Amino acid sequence: MLTASSIQRLKKYGLLGSLYVSQFLPFWFLYEALPVLLRQQGMSLKAIGLLPLVAIAMTFKFLWAPLIDRYSVARWGHYRFWIVFFQLWVVGITLICSRLDLATQLPVLLIGLGVLGTGCASQDIATDALALRLLATQERGMGNAVQGVGGSLGKMIGGGGMLILLEHWGWQPSLGVLAVLMLVALVPVLLYREPPRDLTAPTLTAPLTLRNYFTIFWRFCQRPGMLVWLLILGLYAAAQNLSMTMFRPLLVDQGLTLTDIGSLLGITGTAMTMVGALTAGIVVSRWGRQRSLLIATSIALLGMLSYFLPTFGLTQMPVLYGIVSIVFFALGMVGTTSLTIMMDKSHPDMAGTDYTLQTSFIGIGGMIAAALSGVLAQAIGYRGVFSVSALLLVGCLVLVAKVLKSTQPTTNQDAADHSVSPLHNSP
Repeated sequence: MLTASSIQRLKKYGLLGSLYVSQFLPFWFLYEALPVLLRQQGMSLKAIGLLPLVAIAMTFKFLWAPLIDRYSVARWGHYRFWIVFFQLWVVGITLICSRLDLATQLPVLLIGLGVLGTGCASQDIATDALALRLLATQERGMGNAVQGVGGSLGKMIGGGGMLILLEHWGWQPSLGVLAVLMLVALVPVLLYREPPRDLTAPTLTAPLTLRNYFTIFWRFCQRPGMLVWLLILGLYAAAQNLSMTMFRPLLVDQGLTLTDIGSLLGITGTAMTMVGALTAGIVVSRWGRQRSLLIATSIALLGMLSYFLPTFGLTQMPVLYGIVSIVFFALGMVGTTSLTIMMDKSHPDMAGTDYTLQTSFIGIGGMIAAALSGVLAQAIGYRGVFSVSALLLVGCLVLVAKVLKSTQPTTNQDAADHSVSPLHNSP
């Protein structure tokens, strides 16, 4: 029989899952579906490598995160207000983009998608901050697993599902369906009542002058072990994005259809990401953050090496499904473990800023790698790109094994002191 605390915990997880489904629907459309569609229409590898730049706001969202932490319409719920506002923003831009023609209005479409990406990035700040406030310390492992599953469902629908819809229904009807799905996913947060915040914390009462604004980021980076942790996040994102950005056009070059790729990456791959996320939720609770991340990174390296198989002519569907299963399982494990550590390193009263600054380093590493992927692929081929990605993962493995230390989950008192203390990693 479920206890009152168990029911409350399930409600938390349900809300988080719905939030991350709605948030990742449009993002993964930009990242998964659009590059494949444009490759089929003859766009060059260099141009495809630059497409992630339309989501550049995801990388630099930390710049306005302090504003979202401080300002809102309190009677709507601090972070709840921003989530609803930016979700409606994204729905509106999606409907506008659905009216544009891919062949004749591509520059205008890319600008529209950039505005859409800004809305997604801003919603992400508020969603992550609300998640951190919702979850108790002992709930963070499984809470981030739920987050990973919700994000994966958003990816399955926005990435793989949209590829299938685009092939059968076309551009405008498919984006209309995407907008409707985002509206439906917004219902749980509309029903949620966010508890009021403690606005007396020193970090919220101090005037937000230009000097204080930059001091927020400077003090965050000065925390013990933080620079190494940010480097790990950036390197892993670079390895993942460098290889994955070129894996999609490699599949197109091998003759796979939109439906084939959507089923392979968007459905099977995403399902394995969910399995990896749930596995990490259990492993983190039992073995600790560092050990979970070591296991996940080792599996990710194995998956990266398997990317070489199609370049040697092994393109049978069972082989491709095996590659995708390993890669995406590891992605789910790394993601859930990393997000848990990121929460541990974030102060509750500046949740949006602290958490977002860490995710921005992931974005920076991924953006640079994705932008360079096409140039590298043309210069050294697909195998060269996968080799560089594997070397970056080896670097991550070394840093996690030798340098990374677990950190104590922060409290509001820590926030007042602007300090984080090392904590013994659970065995």
